[in-house]
Amino acid sequence: AGAGAGAGPALRSYPHSAVLDGAGAFRLRWGRRGSALALRLEVRTRGYVGFGLSAAGGMASADIVVGGVEGGQPYLQDYFTDENRVLKRDPQQDYHLEYAMENSTHTILAFSRELHTCDTNDKSITESTVRVIWAYHHKDMGEAGQNYHGSNRGTKSLRLLNPEREEVSSASLPYFDLTNKDVPVPDKDTTYWCQMFKIPVQHEKHHVTKVEPLIQKGHENLVHHILLYQCSSNLNDSVLDYGHECYHPNMPDSFLTCETVIFAWAIGGEGFTYPPHVGLSIGTAADPLFVLMEVHYDNPSFTEGLIDNSGLRLIYTPVLRKYDAGVIEAGLWVSLFHNIPPGMPEFVSEGHCTLECLEEALGAERPAGIQVFAVLLHAHLAGRAIRMRHFHNGEEQELLAYDDEFDFNFQEFQYLKEERTILPGDNLVTECHYNTVDRIRMTWGGLSTRNEMCLSYLLYYPRINLTRCASIPDIMEQLQFIGVKEIYRPVRTWPFIIKSPKQYKNLSFMDAMNKFKWSRSEGLSYNQLVLKLPVNVRCSKTDNAEWSIQGMTALPPEIERPYKTEPVICSSSSCLNCCSFLILLCIVYITASTIGNTAPFV
Repeated sequence: AGAGAGAGPALRSYPHSAVLDGAGAFRLRWGRRGSALALRLEVRTRGYVGFGLSAAGGMASADIVVGGVEGGQPYLQDYFTDENRVLKRDPQQDYHLEYAMENSTHTILAFSRELHTCDTNDKSITESTVRVIWAYHHKDMGEAGQNYHGSNRGTKSLRLLNPEREEVSSASLPYFDLTNKDVPVPDKDTTYWCQMFKIPVQHEKHHVTKVEPLIQKGHENLVHHILLYQCSSNLNDSVLDYGHECYHPNMPDSFLTCETVIFAWAIGGEGFTYPPHVGLSIGTAADPLFVLMEVHYDNPSFTEGLIDNSGLRLIYTPVLRKYDAGVIEAGLWVSLFHNIPPGMPEFVSEGHCTLECLEEALGAERPAGIQVFAVLLHAHLAGRAIRMRHFHNGEEQELLAYDDEFDFNFQEFQYLKEERTILPGDNLVTECHYNTVDRIRMTWGGLSTRNEMCLSYLLYYPRINLTRCASIPDIMEQLQFIGVKEIYRPVRTWPFIIKSPKQYKNLSFMDAMNKFKWSRSEGLSYNQLVLKLPVNVRCSKTDNAEWSIQGMTALPPEIERPYKTEPVICSSSSCLNCCSFLILLCIVYITASTIGNTAPFV
């Protein structure tokens, strides 16, 4: 088998890593190995180590493996928990130990598992978000039964099969920071703060190769997302003087010129590295000079006295790449016309980047099509799953991106395994699934995290003059569902007022929708109606310009609903035992007398 600290699978077998706890005591390394996932745990303990996959991020109904080294002997057991969090040994053992070691400070375990095991007690590992749970104890499992891990536990959302790309060294590259300066965060649940910046790199073309979040320490849960918009090039330095609350009646007019999203980061993301042949262009007349940074603060506990200095770091290079990157915002235009009834365990909304918009914009600018290389899927608290569907000549293609385990607190760009060509006349559908079982009033499309969104940000090249490709469903047909017959015209108030029938007279359409007695069957019928309604097309250029199709009405494509996922091919445990990739188990037990020459492993 072998002995010594160098035994076992090499670290290059685990190209990805994450520290799971704030103290740095629990590091996970992992890598895909064919149809299996190889994992390595490096934990600051000489007791047992627990690791698991959980649907909701807790102990209930979780897929768990527990292991360690006791008296020089390794152990690793596959467990699961029921809905009451009772830990049970799994009769089908699907985690396979490959290496175990213990020294005076750390326990290291390396093991593997098939992505799909045919075991109902296991969680399948897909490209969706995975909620990893972890725990450890200073004693081993056998010393005193199932020792409770106490506070040495936690959860972290990761994308195990579509992780952040490893950084190509940028230590020597120049960078600039766009950070807020002592922003007083109001004691209210949702604040959008806008600050204008001037790009310091001018007069010569450069490419941004990486964007990193700079989140003030302790504010990791306060800063929910950061958007960076390109603004009109006709502004002057007077707009740089101060920040202001976004979407406020007194917001400076200059902020209204900033509609093109050029970068999006959301909570849980680690930053974004552009592919080697693509960069975000800065420094030329066609590039952003003035940018608006929108920071979304989420303060549900109404904490007072918060001062924030978070922002972004942009790393750039004078060595130009082949293509300029662009961003298209696709999905549902954020509006009250997007709404979700209360009490629904499942409600589906769709936003359409329509054939008509892509036909006009790509036909004029890039008939050969654009190449999408990454997608960020965005919703709020009621969101449960998001899919980006792609249709070419009416035929559905493989999903552009998806997350069937959407986590509001973990949203980042997904790199595509292969770049996808989007052609004139294609359709893109952002499909969002929501759960409003715990709500008693309508959920509305809007800016607050208690409102909802259904958006996809597509990163692509080469850059064209298309910034938004979205839709709004027809509101009047939605209101007819609850019995509205007439509204007051001309519309002078927002939200507009209903004239008849009597039970809704002089109510806003929002109040009328809330007054309607929603049942699950009514909600389901309403959902089926909304998905077939005509949509208003949003098809925008930079600098507030519009393609001619904007404002037109279009019919959503006739598509199969719901989206049918590909059947999973799983491997039984007996097959696992004969897989050629399993490495001979190596066990190293380093006694206290030999520890002096051994460094920590984390």
